[in-house]
Amino acid sequence: MTPAGPRTPKIQRWIDLLAALLVHRYPMSFEELIAAVPAYEATAKKEARRRMFERDKDELRAFGVPIETRLNEADEVVGYAVDRRRFYLPYLTLQLPGRTVTPRKVAREGYRDLAALAFDADELGAVADAAALVRQVGDPLLAESAESAMRKLALDMPVDAVRAESDPRVVRPRREPAPEVFDRLADALERRKRVAFDYHTMGRDEARRRDVEPWGLFFLGQHWYLAARDVDAEGLRNFRLSRMQDVEVNSMRSQSPDFEIPADFRLREHARSREAWALGDGGELSAVVAMRHDTGAAQAAARLGAPVEGHPDRRRFEVRRMDVFVRWLLSFAGDLRPVEPAELVDAYDRVARQALALYDGRGGHHG
Repeated sequence: MTPAGPRTPKIQRWIDLLAALLVHRYPMSFEELIAAVPAYEATAKKEARRRMFERDKDELRAFGVPIETRLNEADEVVGYAVDRRRFYLPYLTLQLPGRTVTPRKVAREGYRDLAALAFDADELGAVADAAALVRQVGDPLLAESAESAMRKLALDMPVDAVRAESDPRVVRPRREPAPEVFDRLADALERRKRVAFDYHTMGRDEARRRDVEPWGLFFLGQHWYLAARDVDAEGLRNFRLSRMQDVEVNSMRSQSPDFEIPADFRLREHARSREAWALGDGGELSAVVAMRHDTGAAQAAARLGAPVEGHPDRRRFEVRRMDVFVRWLLSFAGDLRPVEPAELVDAYDRVARQALALYDGRGGHHG
């Protein structure tokens, strides 16, 4: 029995398949693709060839490659094709004032048919500024994508000429998450695997191991957060990535998901609804706040809470960071005061007394 040859890597099959589809200006039948892709031709069984092609086609489509299935009038498949105008980027050029610039086109393999896209100097400058802002977000994967995009633009257009090297850059005084944290969480989210990590809790100033089911990443208030179900606490929590260490993705049954994200969970809505005092990792505290004066600021703040039946002047808030919530209430100078639970009222009064003592110690006076 003749031993089988070395297995063709998937990336090589993809390259061979794309090369065949892009070279031909007409739809290729499955039989023609078998002859054009060595890995398909080397597969003995027809059913295995078909399964391999279907997997490759679906995976390439998932990456954005526009592989089209062409049908005849009887809705029968006649072949497969890639539209170059949807696959390749248009020719790019910088539009100079008072001049029409025609980009140099490659006159072969249909590249001459690609569209041209012209930028003026202000538009190109806006693209460069946007890329600079993306680099500052704090996600190394986004930063690398921005760098890659600008390198590709620089092949056709003078990107560096529209942005001075001396332009100021914002350096944020905050701790950035480690790059491997993003990589491991992204992998866990994609495969729906549980994650364990050491997490430093500011309220107790201690680190302990957490076991969570990651539901999504979001960026809010200059920080990245992981929305995840805490397995031990049996509830949804938000964890700041910069406080995570020793992140480990569950390696058991690597191709099988560990959990399902609830169908009604919407990460965008979850992130939008977060206030600073709701972004802790502890259990929720149901706080009732009374609005003592009908000022515009107090009314706007009260709308963040839920109504309390029978008390039109009160609102209920779900709080995870009591210290942050107390400071937020104090900023309204008495227009908003907590009425329950007792531990929140005590904390509010204690911080208020400390603030008054501080000002009295500096010679301040109040009425």
